[in-house]
Amino acid sequence: MTGTGTQAAVTFRGVGASPGMVLGSAYTLDRARVSAPMRHLSGGPTEVQAEKARLKSAVALATEQLDRLHRRFDPRSDQALILETHLLMLKDPMFLGEALRLIEQEAINAEWVVCRLVARFKSAFTDMENDYFRERYADIEYIGERVLRNLLGYRDDLELDGDDIPSGSVVVARDLSPADVAVLLRKSGVEGIVTDMGAKTSHVAILARARGLPCVVGAANLSNAVHRGDLIALDGQQGSVTLHPSPEDIERFQEQRHRYLAFGQSLNALKELPACSEDGVRVQLMGNTEHIDHLSSLLDHGAEGIGLFRTELLFLDRQELPDEEEHFEIYRAAIEALDGRPATFRTLDLGSDKMPSASAALTEREPNPALGLRGLRYCLRHRDVFIPQLKALLRAACHGPMRILFPMISSIDELIVGKECIAEARAQLEAEGKPFCADIPVGAMIETPAAAWSADKLARACDFFSIGTNDLIQYVLAFDRQNHQVAHLYQPMHVAVVRALEFVVQSAHAAGIPVAVCGEMAGDPLYTFLLLGIGFDELSMVGAQIPLVKRLIRAARAQEARDFLDQVKGCDSVEQCELLVQEEMARRFGKWLDY
Repeated sequence: MTGTGTQAAVTFRGVGASPGMVLGSAYTLDRARVSAPMRHLSGGPTEVQAEKARLKSAVALATEQLDRLHRRFDPRSDQALILETHLLMLKDPMFLGEALRLIEQEAINAEWVVCRLVARFKSAFTDMENDYFRERYADIEYIGERVLRNLLGYRDDLELDGDDIPSGSVVVARDLSPADVAVLLRKSGVEGIVTDMGAKTSHVAILARARGLPCVVGAANLSNAVHRGDLIALDGQQGSVTLHPSPEDIERFQEQRHRYLAFGQSLNALKELPACSEDGVRVQLMGNTEHIDHLSSLLDHGAEGIGLFRTELLFLDRQELPDEEEHFEIYRAAIEALDGRPATFRTLDLGSDKMPSASAALTEREPNPALGLRGLRYCLRHRDVFIPQLKALLRAACHGPMRILFPMISSIDELIVGKECIAEARAQLEAEGKPFCADIPVGAMIETPAAAWSADKLARACDFFSIGTNDLIQYVLAFDRQNHQVAHLYQPMHVAVVRALEFVVQSAHAAGIPVAVCGEMAGDPLYTFLLLGIGFDELSMVGAQIPLVKRLIRAARAQEARDFLDQVKGCDSVEQCELLVQEEMARRFGKWLDY
C-alpha cells in the first residue's frame, strides 16, 4: 500500500451501495468499452455470408466463455443466476436473428450491427419505470460487449488478467460487468469495490450487499484520478471515497471505523431479542428478498421471517415463464430454509416494465407502465401465468407457515377475483390429487390511493395488509420517482402520506388484522419512531437494516411515539415536518444514528 506522499486528499461522493468501511490499496481495472466503425460489405453475397458466419462464431464463443465461468459457481448462487441470465440472452433468437437480418439486409459489418442492437435495447430499458429493471440494460450491454470483443479478436478477459489480487485491495473501475463481479468475489484479497457508474440496483451493488462487501457506486470520475496502489478510504454507508487520505484523515477514518465495528457488534448482541418497546409494544421485524441465497444473511441479522418475497425477480430475463414445478421448488426451498419462521410471498408483480425476457420488454411496452397493466391486474388478465403460481404456493404451504400477498390492488372487486383464482387453483390441485394447504392467509398490498382510502372495506375481505410505501408515496403525490426533474417530490413526510398510513393502520386494526410496511420507509431509521407511533405491527426490510431498527424500537416508548405523531400531523409544510422528525430523532437517538 503506497503512502499519501505529497498528494492532496480528494473525496469523491457516490451512492452507498453496501455498508462497511475499509482502508486499502486501489486495484484498478480497465474496463473501457470497445467500439468499431461501420463498414459496408462490398464483396457481394459471399462476403455477407462470411460476415454472418463470423457473428455466429463470436456468439458461440461468448456462450462458451460464460458457460465455462458459470460452471465454477454453485448453481443456486447469485453469481450463477446472473450468468444464466446472460446465457439465455445470448441464446435469444431475437438478438442473433435480428443481427443476422441486419447484416443480410444492409450489407454492413457485424460489429456495427451489434452496437446498433445494444443501443436499441438501451432505449427500451432506460425508459422503464422500475429502477431494478432499468438497470438490467447493463446485462444487454455486457453480452453485446462480450460478442464485440470476440469479433475484434480481443483475448478472453473473464479472468481479470489472471492476477492474484493483493490482500486489502479496493477494486476501482469505471464500471464492472456481472461476470467481473462474479470473479472478484472469488478472490480473497478484495475488501471493497468502487465504480464510477451504477446505482443501488445494479448487479455490482446487489452482489456486494449479498456478500457483505463495502461498496460505493456512482463515484463519477474516480477511476480517472486513481492509480493502482493508491491509498483509498471507502465508506459504503455514507457513499464517500477519499483518495490519498492524509495521516489526519486516516486517524479519523480508523477511529470512525472502530466505532462502526463496535456499534455493529453491540447491535448483533440483540439478534435473539424481540423488537419490543420499553412500554411493551411488540413489532415484528422481517426481511425483504427475492433469492433464497439471501435468507441466511436475513436470519443472521435477526429477521423473524420473510415479510416480502418478490417472486417475479426469480424468473425474469428468460425466454419463457416458469411452470408450476419450478415455482414450487423455489417456494418450498425458501420455506424449509426458514425452519418454521413465516414467509409472505407476493404474487407475480409482472407488467409492461417487468417481463420474462428482453424481447417481451420490447414488444409489450405501454405509454405509462406505472399506471398500466401490472401486478394483480396483469395476473387476472393472464390466468395461464397466475394459476400455476397459485398452485405452487398452495403446495409449498404444506412445508411451513406462509401468506399470499396480492400487489397493486385498487378495489375490493380485484381482491375478490384474486381469491376466486386461489379457489380455482385449489380445485385443480384436488382434481390432480396433489397435496396442498387449503387455509392460507391472503393479504392486500396497499400501494394505490384507492386501496389506502378504501382500506376499511378491504380489511373485511383479507387477512392482512402490507404497505408498499415506495409506490404509495409516488401515487399519492402524483409524480414519477424515476424522473429526476420531480424526484425531489418523494416526500414520506407529506401530510397526505402520513394521513394515509394512519388511516390504513386504523382500518386494519378495527377489522382485527395486522398491517406491515415493506417499502423503503420500513428500514430507514429516520422514520422508525414515527412508524411505531402510527402503530404498525410489522416492518420488513433489507437484512442489514434490521439491527439498528430493532435498537431504536427497544429504546423507545410507543406512547411517546404516538404523542409525537400528533405533533407531526400538526405541521403545515413538508419542510417543517421533516425538520421536526430529524430534530426529534437526533435528540432521542443521535448516539446511534451517527453510524
